[in-house]
Amino acid sequence: MYSGITVGCVTIIGNKHISRQVPCEDASFAMQKNGVSVVCIADGAGGKKYTHARFGSACAVETISNILADHFDALYSENREAAVRSYLMAKIRIAFADIIAEKELDTLDQLSCTLLFVAVKDRRMIIGHLGDGLVVRISPSGLSPFSMPQNEKDGTTFFITAGHAADYMRFIKTTVDDCHAVALMTDGVQDNVYDEDAGLVKPVVAKMAETFKDGREKGEAAIKEILEKYIVGSSNVSDDSSFGVLLFEGTNAPDASSLESSADKFGTSDENFKTVAQSIKQDLMKASEIISNAASKNEEKTETENQETKTETETENQETQKEEVPAAAQESKKTNLPALILGIACAIELIIIVVLVFRGML
Repeated sequence: MYSGITVGCVTIIGNKHISRQVPCEDASFAMQKNGVSVVCIADGAGGKKYTHARFGSACAVETISNILADHFDALYSENREAAVRSYLMAKIRIAFADIIAEKELDTLDQLSCTLLFVAVKDRRMIIGHLGDGLVVRISPSGLSPFSMPQNEKDGTTFFITAGHAADYMRFIKTTVDDCHAVALMTDGVQDNVYDEDAGLVKPVVAKMAETFKDGREKGEAAIKEILEKYIVGSSNVSDDSSFGVLLFEGTNAPDASSLESSADKFGTSDENFKTVAQSIKQDLMKASEIISNAASKNEEKTETENQETKTETETENQETQKEEVPAAAQESKKTNLPALILGIACAIELIIIVVLVFRGML
């Protein structure tokens, strides 16, 4: 078990923005509060329509960091992860509404950005990711991606301002066991230290995280120097760059000399998930019909049994009727109502899936 946690983060403006006299659109935030250690980074969207993306990214990292620190237990224990994702996106929209009012903006899209965060309390860890960028697990045995970039084939990514943002957000609950550090980075750093074709994180990431072994101040100073010299300074068109770390003190770092610096590319295939999902259309429709019919038959059976119960009890004497009819009716409902509800719910769920498949959403 670790003896403590050091957190830190650095954001550097890229040469591309310097040459265009455009402000830095990345943002990063690190804090420790309520026994929770949090690091959060965001990359503001580039392009003419994203006029205030830098305000969106700055607001998002601070908003999410405080939510995680204030409500970690509730978020971690909730089993409905879709509800948690929706809650986080709703909190961001609430915060963004204030910026829209203050800046007199026309659309939410003007604040678009990606989002990556890691929060730790005791042995529990929450990881969130929407858009490009990378979250890396550093263990004594090596490096591996915790969460890989979310990019389409055309290079586009996802932003927290999208109407479907909650559906695309990754929300991972795990523990810190056998973990030495976690590193987060926007694509300005990711493009230099990660081979996406092979899923390989380069050894330099472990060395960068290790700069925090002497504390946050020295770690952030070292990372700033590395980013300025080797990442941002390596190209005249370099992007804004953010790098964050949670270092678990008292744990073992990997041997950098033993880490893989190259790997074979992943295998390729023309198959994609949309094709796989659409291949079950007919089976889904048939299954939906079967389940719907079963639910209808069960409803008819329930009505028949209730009617028979009513008829039988009408032939009994008044005293027996008062004592037994309610019990018999209740028993009938207990036996059949759950099955009826389950059948209808399953039918509705399948119908929804069919609709999504036909619309090309799956």
